Amino acid sequence: MAELDIIDLIVLTSILLGTLAYFTKGKYWGVVKDPYASAFANANGAKAGRTRNIVEKLEETGKNCVIFYGSQTGTAEDYASRLAKEGKSRFGLDTMVADLEEYDFDKLDAIPDDKVIMFVLATYGEGEPTDNAVEFYEFIIADDVTLSESHDPALGNLNYVAFGLGNNTYEHYNSVVRNVDKALQKLGAHRIGDAGEGDDGAGTMEEDFLAWKDPMWAALASKMGLEEREAVYEPVFGVVERDNLTPESSEVYLGEPNRMHLEGTTKGPFNAHNPYIAPIVESRELFSVKDRNCLHMEIDISGSNLAYQTGDHIAIWPTNPGEEIDRFLDVIGLTEKRNEVISIKALEPTAKVPFPTPTTYDAIIRYHLEVCAPVSRQFVSTLAAFSPTEEIKAEMTRLGNDKDYFHDKTGPQFYNIARLLDAVGKGEKWSNIPFSAFIEGLNKLQPRYYSISSSSVVQPKKISITAVVESQMIPGRQDPFRGVTTNYLFALKQKQHGDAKPEPFGQTYEIAGPRNKYDGIHVPVHVRHSNFKLPSDPGKPIIMIGPGTGVAPFRGFVQERARQAQNGAEVGRTLLFFGCRKSTEDFMYESEWAEYKKALGDKFEMITAFSRESNKKVYVQHRLKERAKEVNELLTQKAFFYVCGDAANMAREVNAVLAQIIAEGRGVSEQKGDEVVKHMRAANQYQEDVWS
Repeated sequence: MAELDIIDLIVLTSILLGTLAYFTKGKYWGVVKDPYASAFANANGAKAGRTRNIVEKLEETGKNCVIFYGSQTGTAEDYASRLAKEGKSRFGLDTMVADLEEYDFDKLDAIPDDKVIMFVLATYGEGEPTDNAVEFYEFIIADDVTLSESHDPALGNLNYVAFGLGNNTYEHYNSVVRNVDKALQKLGAHRIGDAGEGDDGAGTMEEDFLAWKDPMWAALASKMGLEEREAVYEPVFGVVERDNLTPESSEVYLGEPNRMHLEGTTKGPFNAHNPYIAPIVESRELFSVKDRNCLHMEIDISGSNLAYQTGDHIAIWPTNPGEEIDRFLDVIGLTEKRNEVISIKALEPTAKVPFPTPTTYDAIIRYHLEVCAPVSRQFVSTLAAFSPTEEIKAEMTRLGNDKDYFHDKTGPQFYNIARLLDAVGKGEKWSNIPFSAFIEGLNKLQPRYYSISSSSVVQPKKISITAVVESQMIPGRQDPFRGVTTNYLFALKQKQHGDAKPEPFGQTYEIAGPRNKYDGIHVPVHVRHSNFKLPSDPGKPIIMIGPGTGVAPFRGFVQERARQAQNGAEVGRTLLFFGCRKSTEDFMYESEWAEYKKALGDKFEMITAFSRESNKKVYVQHRLKERAKEVNELLTQKAFFYVCGDAANMAREVNAVLAQIIAEGRGVSEQKGDEVVKHMRAANQYQEDVWS
């Protein structure tokens, strides 16, 4: 009887296991892998098991050239990709592009001398490396660099190329590439060509890059014995149509940034790879005049693990406006196929698809490509080969090769890629261009960073944004040039208030997001930490210079000091220099400053400069000079000095005025005054949050 029970038990168990297997097939086992699925599906795009040893990677892939990038906003990454494509097409180099944070650098001394390393490095903020380049930068410039002692000098084997991206309005212009270049030379590495420098402050970044790369390629070809050949477009990515899928298929990405967002299982950490879909709990216009208006928004982060400190930045992930998406699809002949499902497949092992797939043409253009940015001359040159007629090809070739002609024809119009193709093509469709060329040649749509205008002490779970909606009339163009993100925010504000304004741009954004996941007025965000901070001792005096939206972080600073005073803290002298056009037009947060004054009393003073209320234009730097005696006295008390706003003019002039104030107040030369300001910067007593 016991024997029968055992047999029955075995049979029943087998039936149960078979039933379980049947119902779990395709979910827990027997899963059919999508051959075109993107590795980008994970939140950070990283591949499990990837080697961090660059020497091993070069051996595995047979590459002889690696281009490392240190990028904060995507430009350096774009230049790295362009160098890789050009090296392969013009000289037959086996190239790969690599993110600096994905590799270790203790094996640089083992890289064979028949290979070349390129560094494309942006300088961020006050001479800092970009987030993804911090570990590399600290390693390479450390005084106690610990590299293998098998070579003497340590990096005598290493051949390298260097290009930096910087902004001459900052004190430490292109310091990252300069310091890396200096450290590599000190370690015996061999630089090929000059170390190039692009200047975003002068607006010449693109032309600086183009002017640098041709002599660099000549030097590299000579060094490595390369022969130039006729450059022919070779796609890095393949586009595969997925006839078995529709936009409604659950595995199709319609703009979701990663798999968690697609599957609705989103969780932190929220960062530059994984945004939090945050509700906008309040939005209003601080002012609205003929040519511009200013938004105030409150973003609720209480449903996330995001945290910020006063002075940090919030990143807004925008979407492109529908009008420009329609224009782009139309000019390349893809309007009818906009919702077809496609997969993007890397055609060589080291290439990374820059967004998750399968997806649609519409989703790629709406959420992933910078289709509104000014077109680059190099990309125009690349597309010339795909021109619809020989006449158009000749024009595109001239635009791509003639710098002055290109800027005369495209600069005043602020042409993006679709508008340029439309203008040059004169109604012809550019259907010969492989879609892969756009994925490779256009920048990724990047988050935009805004100074947070609230205090984390006062409202730790609500982030304030202050932004002027950008709109610029262009001569000869019917519609104005509009900022992508500020107009996206304006559209969200309109939706929240149920506004029925006639401007079409306010209605052309896909406000609800992919699959309506942003409905209820949500926006994708993450927080970027900043070094722009109040002194830890609230008793320290502070001097703040913030015209226009440059006042944003100072609203947070003063808000925090007012709370500290209410809580009984001894708060130091707090001077705010604010400038705008007219007291009756664009005086931001006017009523709030009066409230803070009640809390801070004589400790707080706001000095205003209204540039258009008299015949003589008055700016914050003029008001600063008028208060020279008090400013100098506060600086002798170790006051912290802050500047936020336009880097090219205002910040530079404020710096010069401060040096004059110090020189005159202390009876020293202006050169000595300059040196004092530099020492203040080095000691973090002088801080800037500026943009060009």
